[in-house]
Amino acid sequence: MTTSTHWQSTPSIADGFDAYDDLPERLIGYPAVFRALGIGAPTVRTVLDYGCGPGKVAARLTGACDEVRVVAADVSPRMLEIARSLRPHPRIDYRQIDSGKLTFLADDSIDAAMSCYVFINVGEVPVLREIAAEVHRVLRPGGRYAVLDTNPATTGVRFSTFRSGEPGRTYAPGERRQVLLDQPGGGEPLELIDHHWPRQTYLDVLTEAGFTDLTVEEPLLTDPSALPGPNPAETAHPPFHIVTGVKQ
Repeated sequence: MTTSTHWQSTPSIADGFDAYDDLPERLIGYPAVFRALGIGAPTVRTVLDYGCGPGKVAARLTGACDEVRVVAADVSPRMLEIARSLRPHPRIDYRQIDSGKLTFLADDSIDAAMSCYVFINVGEVPVLREIAAEVHRVLRPGGRYAVLDTNPATTGVRFSTFRSGEPGRTYAPGERRQVLLDQPGGGEPLELIDHHWPRQTYLDVLTEAGFTDLTVEEPLLTDPSALPGPNPAETAHPPFHIVTGVKQ
């Protein structure tokens, strides 16, 4: 197994992440993010996907709403290469993030923003603050920012396609944590290393960046038949949490 979350320097990690079947995310996580951002409302037409990876979420967002344009940005050239190759779309503008800055976006120019599996791949709180501050800068007043990550409250639970953290282990804030992602064909899972952040870290970072009206959602799977196997863990243990704030 490969151990790394250095997306820029390890192309095989980007390839394995793209191959991962994100079924629980599609059923539970991403729809909750779209609801939190108000996708479909006439005031939400331009959405920033900060940390877009291989473009899966951006592509699903354009499929969910015919009126939305997505600025999909990432630090990894390989991730963007995959996204542009496999998921080109006339309403998706893929961009490279340089040193954490969105130099291609003006202040107050985006209606809504999301970061999916970005915070857990950052090991330092000051860097999280820089990300949140930059997203806050480009959002228009009234715009919403939703952060989706694996739920720190269910670390160690084996879900249908992944496990984040070792069972029975307690992690300190920022501590490195093993993640296993199932790969197609039932072979050896892809092993990643991310960072454990308690919920309060998300709340503190977004508050310090200027976001208000913070909410936290922990959606559960309501249709057990949608996932393989009897009694999937997602019906009793929320695999994700979505922390959302508003720019005043």
